[in-house]
Formats: sequence, structure tokens, C-alpha cells
Amino acid sequence: MGGVQPVDQHSPIGAAYRAVFSLISLAVGLVLAYGGSKLLMLGGSAYYLLAGLAYSALAVLVFLKHRLALAFSVVTFLATCVWAFCDTPEVGYWALLPRLVVPAILLTLSLWATATFPTTGKAVRRGSLAASFGVVGCLVLTLIEAFFPHGQISNPDAAAKPELAQAGKIDAPDDWEFYGRNAAGTRYAPYTQITPENVSKLQVAWVYHTGRRTHGAGVGVDENTPQQIGNVLYSCTPEDLVTALDADTGKPLWKYDAKARTAEHVTCRGVGYYDVDKDASLTAEQKAADTNPMCRQRILVSTVDARFIALDAHTGALCSGFGDNGSVDLKKQMGPVEGGKRYHPTSIPVVMGHVAVIGGWVRDIVHGEPSGVVRAYDVRDGSLVWAWDVGNPENTQAPPEGQTYTLETPNVWTIPTYDKDLNLVYLPTGNGPPDYWGGDRTAAKEKFGAAVVAVDAATGKTRWVFQTVHHDVWDYDLPSQPVLFDVTNAQGEKVPALIQTTKTGHIFVLDRRTGQPVTEVQERKVPTTPAAQDEHLSPTQPFSVGMPVIGADPLTESSMWGVSTFDQLYCRIMFKDSIYEGPFTPPGEKPYIEWPSLLGGMNWGGISIDEGRGVMFVNDMRMPLRMTLVNKEEAKKYKVSTDEVPGFMGTIRPQMAGPYAGVRIDILQSPLQVPCNTPPFGTMSAIDLHTKKLLWQVPMGTTQDLGPMGIKTHLPVPMGMPTLGGPTTTASGLLFFAGTQDYYLRALNSATGKEVWRERLPVGAVAAPLIFRSPKTGKEYVVISAGGMSHSPDVGDYLIAYTLPDGVAAH
Repeated sequence: MGGVQPVDQHSPIGAAYRAVFSLISLAVGLVLAYGGSKLLMLGGSAYYLLAGLAYSALAVLVFLKHRLALAFSVVTFLATCVWAFCDTPEVGYWALLPRLVVPAILLTLSLWATATFPTTGKAVRRGSLAASFGVVGCLVLTLIEAFFPHGQISNPDAAAKPELAQAGKIDAPDDWEFYGRNAAGTRYAPYTQITPENVSKLQVAWVYHTGRRTHGAGVGVDENTPQQIGNVLYSCTPEDLVTALDADTGKPLWKYDAKARTAEHVTCRGVGYYDVDKDASLTAEQKAADTNPMCRQRILVSTVDARFIALDAHTGALCSGFGDNGSVDLKKQMGPVEGGKRYHPTSIPVVMGHVAVIGGWVRDIVHGEPSGVVRAYDVRDGSLVWAWDVGNPENTQAPPEGQTYTLETPNVWTIPTYDKDLNLVYLPTGNGPPDYWGGDRTAAKEKFGAAVVAVDAATGKTRWVFQTVHHDVWDYDLPSQPVLFDVTNAQGEKVPALIQTTKTGHIFVLDRRTGQPVTEVQERKVPTTPAAQDEHLSPTQPFSVGMPVIGADPLTESSMWGVSTFDQLYCRIMFKDSIYEGPFTPPGEKPYIEWPSLLGGMNWGGISIDEGRGVMFVNDMRMPLRMTLVNKEEAKKYKVSTDEVPGFMGTIRPQMAGPYAGVRIDILQSPLQVPCNTPPFGTMSAIDLHTKKLLWQVPMGTTQDLGPMGIKTHLPVPMGMPTLGGPTTTASGLLFFAGTQDYYLRALNSATGKEVWRERLPVGAVAAPLIFRSPKTGKEYVVISAGGMSHSPDVGDYLIAYTLPDGVAAH
């Protein structure tokens, strides 16, 4: 063997090695046999029990130096290989890894052990050693393969015909005036300076420190995408410190600190912008009547302690004619808000002419929570224009003094969208609290929960409702802004459409005039048993079958995953010891699996659409939850926490509903704190809106900054990690995204999904990138707000801009 000599069969080292191997094999065997017997009793696979017995027997055979040990070891491994390929739903790298690596290591160790037997001949020893080094070589290749992406999907045949998919020139304004850049929310930058060919030359143009609080309780999450108006950027921090910056240098022009504090959902996703001189909803006489030169252009801020503030866009001074010296109290007549702890806005004010629409997050754990009313205010003076209160639909004004809007109604915590041509505002709703039991829900909750609602922008009257989940007891509230984009229906007719992503992984495409589906939606039967006490579940749910479903393939025991054989076995036991009936598994008092979970699927970041090519891009996360409704007696055994997901894992969240006092929510994960589903745990997908088919899908993010037990591995394994935030696309064929668990801003080739550039960030970022062209210099910039990932210990206050060096930009 080229100078490699086996250990002398009669040496003490050989005897010691056999003893050590026997102990290792016996330990593995006992663990697998014990866990395997539990799994078998739960109706699961018999492999682990059989493997445990086999490795226990192998330990004895090696210790006794039995001549059958070598053959027994090889047969055990080959049988494992056959089982692994038969057991795997989809043969792939990540699926096979926990099934074969530990057995391969044990095979190698056993080959070395049997080579020390006194009865083993030279030819057999040499063959065993050669085979062992071959297996070691395969293990090394397996380790190397971990650093290459796996699980990509490429489907170029799904692209539309060239005459349909031909890129078009989009006539778009140069300002990033809304959260999704334009009023439609497509987050599409119609620029071509930065291309797939030169993006690798991007360099830092400037870095600005926002001054946000980075320590202590309730620091929040930086979800801010700045707005760009001309040569000025407007940025906000989680506690509503607003700054105007010079777009080319990053130097501050003014600051305004709202000094806002709250205990829950501390975030600012952006600010609103209003220009009275460009407001087409006002007549020339109305504009001329306002002779005050101050606040003709204003910045609108909804704070985390529930105030609505108007600032002069040029100076940052409060607009004195707005509300009470520049501020409107959003808490009035909302119910028990507890200073904003139980109610406050979490998203940008949506400007519709001279009116701004503001929804809000409502704590959802007990009856009697604040109202979910959505209100529209005149941005000139802060007066109420209308209120959408589904508990009192005939009254679109504030209730009489001393009374409140209807309590605990469905709320709108994410971003509405305004269609100027139809004069409709689209409200993506959550649920009326409490979340996980609905036995006593009102008619308003049943009709308007987890729905897209079209409201007349002038009157606040409901025009149509499309519900994405009936009687939602899974917390599947709509998390993202509806996006407006014209698509073709089955008859080939172009329809003004609304695209709504959901936590369930379904994408609904609706006619925004009527609320009728443009792509096929089927009402399918779903399980209704075993149900919680006094519950009445919907027997059907809407399934969007006309669009790709992202990351929602049903779970099975075989799809349970782990870094090793042992934690995969643990995950299988957890799966079989839980109730799982597929999508919309009923909540109950026995542990049940929610998949996709209330975390997503798709979450608040939303989508981006390449308007020229008609391709949409969406990121997702894949983290199943194991949940249990806890009755009032059982609740006495738990610590109670009102912290947000996933901060309360292992505790119970109060859920005072019917016979229940809480709900326990845990990530379905192994003892290594790795999700039990097979990777990827997060992806980016491209969907052709002409063909309604998936073009490509790639895992997003590596384990570099988050690994087992929450420890940074510093290893860039592209497993695909849970994502937040959203993507931004350009006319040049790039997609920028930063919402991964590792600390990178990335650019993908939007045609293929291939990564063409990435830049290390000082901390993680969940915000969507801003891309703009400076009207002063003509330079194109990519800006990211990097404040840290949700629940990451690394928090920062960075606003970073990238641009190409002079002379590099394509023209």
C-alpha cells in the first residue's frame, strides 16, 4: 500500500484500537436502537432500530475478532445505502448527507479494525485498507461538495416565447418615492449602468452611521429602505430618527428624532413623501390658496409609539399646520393601546394624492385588543378623511367622543397599495385576535381576516374582498404589499392585476378591478379533525394552482433532516409524535406541525418585478413550527411570555380564547437547533408572468454567520438559510438582495439566478436595497441599510452606498 503499513495484529495498539472502535460502535448502536424503537412504536421507519442492532452486533464481532466482522460491516453499509436511496423523497446531496456520512465513517473505522485481526490475511488487509482510503476520499469529496450550492432549479423551457418576453423600455420617474419605488410596488429600477458584466467592480461610495440605538431592550430591527427624491435620501431608524442625506456623499442635511419608544415590533420600513406642487388631486386654485412656503414638500412618518408626523422635506422642521403642531395622535379611540405597546403602525404611510393611508399592528393574544381600523388622513392638515372599520362599516368617520372603533378587528400591519386610475386602495389584512382559536369569531373577522380588500380611496367604502385563508387559526395574515402589474389571463387577454404573496407559499393573482382570480384558484378540502374544543374549521381552503407554490411541499417522515444520523432520527421521532395532516393541519391540544409556518413562506419583504421582461422575483423561508394549544389548567405549568416569534420558544404565548390560555410555539428543530426539514431553508425564485411558471430557484445564504446551536461556523456553506426583506431588480438584468442570515449584499443575474457579485457587510441586513441614479452626477447607486438580522446579536447602524468607479459604467 505504497508504504502504508497496517497495525501489527498482535500489537497492544491494535487491541486498544479494536476496543475503542467496539465502544464507539456499541454507543452508536445503543443510541440508534433506543431511538429507533421509539420511532417504530410511533409507526415510523424500522431502519434505525435494525441499524442500531447491527452496529451493536458489529461492536461485539470486532471485540471478539470474529472472522464475520468484515463481511457484516460491509453488508450493513450496503444495506444502509439501499435504504437511503429508497427512503429519500428526492435524491440529492442534502437528503443523503445525514443518511450516509455516519455509516461511511463507521465503515471506515471498521475496515481499519478488522485489518488488525490476527486471522486476517495480507490480501484481505490490503483490500480493506484500500477500500477504507477510498471511503475516506469520498468523505473528503462530500465535505468539499458542501461548499457548492445544491438544490437549484433551472427551467429555461418555462420562459415565454421571445415575442412575448422581449424586454421593453419602461417610462418611469427617477425618484424612489414609495416603499416599492413606484406606486405599484414593483421595486424595479429602470437603469442600466450597473450590469452583470461590471457589477463586480462596485465599490463603497460612502457610509453613514444613522445613530440608532444598538443596545438594550427593544432596539428593534432595521427594515428601512430609504426614499430618494432628487438628490436627497430620507432614512429612518427603528425608533424613528429621520435623516435627510446628500445622495452623492452620504452627508446629513438635517435630522429629526421623534424619540419614539415601544415594546413590540420596533421598526421603521420607510417614510412617506408628499409634494403639494405635483399633487394632481388638487386644483390649481387649491394649490395657490396655500401661500406658506414651508412644508410644500413634506416627509410623513408613522412612529412606533403611534403618532403621525409631518416634516418639512428641506429642513426637517415640524409642519405646524399639521395636526397638533406637526403631529396626529393615532392612539385616540383605538381602545387599550397601553401607550403603543398593543397598537402602532409598522409600515410606511401610503400617499394617495393629498391623502395618506395608515394601518397598524395590533397585539393578537387576547380578546379586547385595540381596533384594527385603517384610517386616511389629509396630509396637509392631519384631519381624518375616512376610517375603514369593518365592525361598523356604515360609519367611515371617527366614532362619537368617548367611544372607540370596533375592537380586535382584522388589522393591516403591512403596506397597502394605491391604484390611481381605479382610485382604489388595496388592504392586505391580518386576523382579528386571538390568533389560534376562532370558535367565537364575529362575522367581520370571518369575512375580512387574511384577505385582500379593495377600498374606495375617496370614501373608505369596501368595494371587494378576496380571502386567501378561511377562518385563519394559523396566523397566516397577509404579510406583504400587494403589487400591481398587468398580466394575461387564460384567454390571452391583458388584465390589470394585483399579485399577493402569502405565508402559505401561495401566490394569488387577482383582477384588481373586481377581486376575481386571474390565475386559477381552487377550493380544496382540508382536514378539520382533530380540532380544538368548540372550534369550527372551514372544510375548504383556496389553493392558487395557476401559479407556482414556493416552499410548501408537504412534509413526511422521510423528509425530516439532520446534520447527522442522530439528529435526523430525533427529528423523525418529533414528526411522528406530532399531528400533521398536511396543509392547514388543525390546531389542537396535542402537538401539531404548522407548515408552512406563521414565519413564512413569504414574509413582509414582498416581491420585485422586472417590468420590462415580465418576470417576478420572490424570496422565502422554510421553518416548520411545532405548536400546542394549552388549556387554562396546563398553562399554570409554563412560563408566560408575550415576546414576538421566535423569542418565546419554549414558553407559552398568552392566547385567552375559549378554553385556552396560551399556545406553545417551537421551531421543529433538532437538539442542534437546526430545522428538521431538508434544506434549503430559504430561496430566491423567478417566475415568468407570461407563462406563470417557475424559471429558476436558488438557495440563498450560507452558514457563515449562523450555524448549529446558533454558533457562527465561519464556513460559507451555501445551504440556503431563512430569508427576510425583499429583492430589487434593474433593467440591466440584475437582482440585488441582502436579507440572508450571512452578512452579504448580493447581486444575481436575473436571467439565471447565478450569483455575480457579493460584498461583505459589517452586520446582517433585512431591508430591501435602494437603487437610484443621481440627478447631479448621473451615477447609479446601490444603497443598503445594514442594522443586523432579526434576533442576531450583531447590531449596527450602517447605511452603505455602492457605485462603479469613474469610467466603468456602461452607457
